Amino acid sequence: MTRTTSLAPVERSAFAAFPSGVAALAATGIDGPDGMVVSSFTVGASFDPPMVTFAARQDSATWARLRTAPSLGVSVLAADQGLLCRQLSSRTRAARFADVDHVVTDDGAVLVSGTPLRLECVVHREVPAGDHVVVILQVLGAEVDDTAAPLVYHGTAFHSLQPIG
Repeated sequence: MTRTTSLAPVERSAFAAFPSGVAALAATGIDGPDGMVVSSFTVGASFDPPMVTFAARQDSATWARLRTAPSLGVSVLAADQGLLCRQLSSRTRAARFADVDHVVTDDGAVLVSGTPLRLECVVHREVPAGDHVVVILQVLGAEVDDTAAPLVYHGTAFHSLQPIG
């Protein structure tokens, strides 16, 4: 393996080799639902209390708005929600939740319908990490739909999981 101090030339292809789930993080903003999509979401950072993590760019305008929300919704997107994922990732904020079926909790967390996992969370801590910030969320509530398979991002494309054997 060749060691390098900068991964910039190969960063996207190298990191795209690792499959990951895709999650929408959302809360109610001044103009209605506001959110972002992350593929850096992880569960099990802590079980007691339950905590999850994700990473956001330091300069993310969306994260700057969401970080102060009293409650955040995390919706792990389903295998049939690839187009929805692209919509939620739109640069046009007003288009992100247009005609998207969702619910809003009492504390303003926005949860996308039809997803395999929905969590209501609060920000526990943010840790600077290079050009990103790693965000630790404490889970307040969870809802699981065992009938919905997760969306997987790998090699710059969406995939679904297939059982082996």
